[in-house]
Amino acid sequence: MNHEAARGALVDRLARREGLSESTIAAMKAVPRHEFVPSDRRDDAYADRPLPIGDDQTISAPHMVAIMTDLLGVEAGDSVLEVGTGCGYHAAVTSEVVGPESVFSVEFSPELAEQARGTLERIGYGDISIREGDGREGWPEGAPYDAAYVTCAVPEIPAAVVDQVRSGGVILAPVGDWSQTLVRARIGEDAVAERETHGAVRFVSVRG
Repeated sequence: MNHEAARGALVDRLARREGLSESTIAAMKAVPRHEFVPSDRRDDAYADRPLPIGDDQTISAPHMVAIMTDLLGVEAGDSVLEVGTGCGYHAAVTSEVVGPESVFSVEFSPELAEQARGTLERIGYGDISIREGDGREGWPEGAPYDAAYVTCAVPEIPAAVVDQVRSGGVILAPVGDWSQTLVRARIGEDAVAERETHGAVRFVSVRG
């Protein structure tokens, strides 16, 4: 399979369907999704669906990563917190927009955290910061962040993450249990000031 051609075709379809920004299109085209999936699933890497990555976790469907990147609305140099590193793919896409040194990601699974570090280092994203822990507690040492996003379903946006995003910043998260909704929250002074919903989604549940 020609992975580069398949990636370009997928992103072009998503751009037409979702009305993606130029920065999101460029980020999605730059990151080789096939490097983040198990070797026996690489021929499926550019199908628009989630794929298993081990430890009962998945890599999100490309359209969801693209939509969340667009909704986050970040720019070069913005500091971003990610809750749920998984295989590292979403962090790599985000880093194409803001810069790898501006992405801070927390992963509950030590095995996945180690694998993600190795993959990111190998393909040129080694400046992304990854730590193991309960992502609901955020990463206080890197705060305040300009934005944050959660890649697993949570009952509500974690209070610690809200506290670590600056006033005027944005948090994206799939909120709910069996019935989940993608929520975009704008942060005010120490609390959520505005909430928007962006449709039904399906993510694995937060662990910890």
